[in-house]
Amino acid sequence: MELNYLSKEGARTSAFVASRSAPSSRDDATLARLGKKPVLKRNFGFMAILGFSCTVLITWEGSLIGFISGLQNGGPSGIIYGYLVVWVGTLSVFATLSELVSMAPTSGGQYHWVSMLAPPSSRKFFGYITGWLEITGWQSLVASGGYVTGTMIQGIILLTHPDYGNNMQNWHGTLLFWGVVLLSYGINTAVGSLLAKFEGLFLVIHLLGFFATIFPLALLSEHSDSQAVFNSFLNLGGWQTQGLAFCIGVLGNVFAFLGGDAAIHMSEEIRNAAVVVPRSLLTGLLINGTLGLGMLIATLYCMGDIDQALAENPHYPFMAIFRNATGSTAGAAVMSAIVVVMAFSATTGCLASTSRVYWAFARDKGLPGWRILKKVSPRTSIPIYSVITTAVIAIILSLVNIGDATAFNGVISISTAGLFGSYLVAASLLLYRRVTGGIRIATDDDVLTNTVGTSLTWGPWRLRGSLGIANNIFSCMYLVFIFFFSFWPPSLEVTPQTMNYAILVFGTVILFSMLYYAVWARKVYNGPIIEAVPYAGSPSPGI
Repeated sequence: MELNYLSKEGARTSAFVASRSAPSSRDDATLARLGKKPVLKRNFGFMAILGFSCTVLITWEGSLIGFISGLQNGGPSGIIYGYLVVWVGTLSVFATLSELVSMAPTSGGQYHWVSMLAPPSSRKFFGYITGWLEITGWQSLVASGGYVTGTMIQGIILLTHPDYGNNMQNWHGTLLFWGVVLLSYGINTAVGSLLAKFEGLFLVIHLLGFFATIFPLALLSEHSDSQAVFNSFLNLGGWQTQGLAFCIGVLGNVFAFLGGDAAIHMSEEIRNAAVVVPRSLLTGLLINGTLGLGMLIATLYCMGDIDQALAENPHYPFMAIFRNATGSTAGAAVMSAIVVVMAFSATTGCLASTSRVYWAFARDKGLPGWRILKKVSPRTSIPIYSVITTAVIAIILSLVNIGDATAFNGVISISTAGLFGSYLVAASLLLYRRVTGGIRIATDDDVLTNTVGTSLTWGPWRLRGSLGIANNIFSCMYLVFIFFFSFWPPSLEVTPQTMNYAILVFGTVILFSMLYYAVWARKVYNGPIIEAVPYAGSPSPGI
């Protein structure tokens, strides 16, 4: 099979691999077909990675955290119907991503897929830009998780000690942010297998915590009527139409579903990843979507006087809603603490996934300092320098919050723009290849597939025929819709306090990445490097 690109490093590795016996496992053979050497330990099975997916997604907790955004633009009914739109759209996107990860289960994710799917004339540049979008989105998500967790701890302090409101400062939340990120770093670097056990434990807390929160909320509070929940729309942002307000308010629900693809970037640490990752993605989304819808409806029925709740805690009114519903400050603090603990778990998982993206992109020479970032600890088999880089950049970004919390909201918004932008490029190219017949069924005789300069083959999980095309089209439409509105401010009258700084941050990152590409990266980056070549007839990934 002819290869358009084979680096000197890849050629040396290929010669070494060819001199060895055939790959000892199906997982190694699958990775070798993508031209990659197995380096990381496969500590995750289906249940462990399902726990990882669920506890990074944390939809029922996220729906409470982003509650205020949808309430301002859309109202109670807008929140519910917007949630259903986002849930359906995310299911479609994840089905598309599942097809891609089944074809190429690599930590590189979107940038690797774009590199293999794009036309030869543009694959290098498209893959490079997608890699930067991917890293931008994930790095921003780590920073968002640390910020939300730290400031929610402040919220609990405010709940239990109302006088704290007179002394509350942004830098308090920033110090808590640092504590969250550093503890997440410790869990990620201590022992290679610790992360899988950690996320399995927090899956139990995630599920039991849902019932420990929703039962007191639903049973102890007074309830609104159904008309106020299902037929009550608001347009507090002053937009020209209710429909436009709905489209902007839907982004609060999008935040509740961010990060669900974290398992994709752990693919090289998952057993039978080509099958297990798609199953865990969609199973986790169904579980979290159901729990999130239940919690959202219960909260809206038990909301009470929202103005009072906002006066008590303008950033996280759900804490005040808990207290007013249960009549107990201690009970509300415990319920809120469950949300904080799960937000910390999500931040820990996001840090792990982000570091794997750094590591994979550095392995292919797409980042400054790639020689250091691609190194893996021989003791733990963890890309330690990529983990450190992720944590340090998140801490640097947190300094923005000390000066202006509004400006830091731009960092939060960029997580949506970066991730959805990378999804959109990959999904669009998959649709192009799909309708032009550019993807065939895999055989045991394939040596290299689904990487630069090779043929494209389907993985063991896919949507066949017209169903796959229809879903792919719908996912692209949904991604365009969310990407477009991710840059809009929450109100028509834009002030420094209501400005959405995502467009500024997004433009800066794209400008820097293109400048770095023009000056240096185009000389060393050629897309995914071929590190290994397996024997023909090596076992294929199975169901």
